[in-house]
Amino acid sequence: MFLSVFDVFKIGVGPSSSHTMGPMSAANRFLELILSNDWPRPAGTHVAALKVSLHGSLAFTGIGHGTGRAVILGLMGEAPAKVDPDRMDEIIAEVERTGRVSPPGHPIYEFQPKTDLIFDKKQPLPGHANGMSFSAFDRDGRLLLKRIYYSIGGGFVVTDTELEAMRDSKKSSSDARVPYPFSTAKQMLEMAQGSGLTIAQMKRANEETRMSRADLDAGLDEIWEAMKSCIDRGLKVDGIMPGGLKVRRRARAIHDKLNEEWRSNRLNPLLANDWLSVYAMAVNEENAGGGRVVTAPTNGAAGVIPATVRYYLHFHEDATQEDIRNFLLTAAAIGGIIKHNASISGAEVGCQGEVGSAAAMAAAGLAAVMGGSPEQIENAAEIALEHHLGMTCDPVAGLVQVPCIERNALGAVKAVTAASLALKGDGAHFVPLDACIETMRQTGNDMSEKYKETSTGGLAVNVVEC
Repeated sequence: MFLSVFDVFKIGVGPSSSHTMGPMSAANRFLELILSNDWPRPAGTHVAALKVSLHGSLAFTGIGHGTGRAVILGLMGEAPAKVDPDRMDEIIAEVERTGRVSPPGHPIYEFQPKTDLIFDKKQPLPGHANGMSFSAFDRDGRLLLKRIYYSIGGGFVVTDTELEAMRDSKKSSSDARVPYPFSTAKQMLEMAQGSGLTIAQMKRANEETRMSRADLDAGLDEIWEAMKSCIDRGLKVDGIMPGGLKVRRRARAIHDKLNEEWRSNRLNPLLANDWLSVYAMAVNEENAGGGRVVTAPTNGAAGVIPATVRYYLHFHEDATQEDIRNFLLTAAAIGGIIKHNASISGAEVGCQGEVGSAAAMAAAGLAAVMGGSPEQIENAAEIALEHHLGMTCDPVAGLVQVPCIERNALGAVKAVTAASLALKGDGAHFVPLDACIETMRQTGNDMSEKYKETSTGGLAVNVVEC
């Protein structure tokens, strides 16, 4: 099983990897398909109009997550990693005014967002909770092409046939194309013991079968720079976040107070937790505002790993750039195992799959750069994930704000605590990470749909509207 570090960590925009980045990427894929010869195009016909329907969680919370906006941007040829957040409103307003989309390299297509973008809450698609259907028509309204896509978490998008193939491939997880094809934590530990390598070194060896060491390092540095920039922006911006809840950004004010304490050398027994929390909140406030973030492994959980890395750099003066790379490689190894054997999608397994996975990844990365053995790293990941089991995804008003922003702060705190506990032991522990991951999968399957990113249960319905 091989999942690249650059599949786990993807640069994009908020507020959601599954509900924003995924639909935008699906629209990009549909445009590419229209221009290709990979469908039975009738002779003499041309695509003149497009329609999109959103299903399941995308329909229930799509407005709050900006899914409709993402589809429009994607149909205009904008991609998550390259779209300019400052121009998004302008692009969307133009499509709403003209009723047309004009992606580069394509003719102009008719697309009226009010009638051609449907939030279908009645009919879920069978493959995944985040389903969407794209259709293309000729001038006479005849259907020429239709494709179903699923946004399966972390910005990953697959067609219905690709999703089926993925599920079949899990039955045979061997991957001879990489030197260390671990698909479980047990295999990872066995390969580490047999090779004498760290988890980061094994992950690096796998990545370097596809790119040079220099390209890998440059890519890892770019990921961290994007994470760091997101924290920095979040610590500088103030005001009310969009969406109607009138939730105020808090990271800047908290950061100012922490800096004042830092300069005065006043004793604060909560100092480490405070810095962790403000870093995580800065990222997720940026995400809620539609800013540029990195999936880690999702947008909804994007603050946990950057906060933990920044915390490490803050309190460990001897930290190096190589430490950051090893942190990200180790975290990606754990994230790949979780995604392969369970899910990182809140719409599929609840927030245990998002913040829980992020905390496990962050705990593993921190334990690695603190000198932990592979067994201690696996233990750290298990502790962090175990104490997120059963966590629901119930965003108020379908917005990635309450409880999501604070939840990232607590996820980072749990990650550091988990790493600390694991490093004080010898790596031997009662619950294997694989068992914890399987428990998360089963718990997610048993969880009511009300608590899986539909905003029809939990805090989403019990918070009194003011």
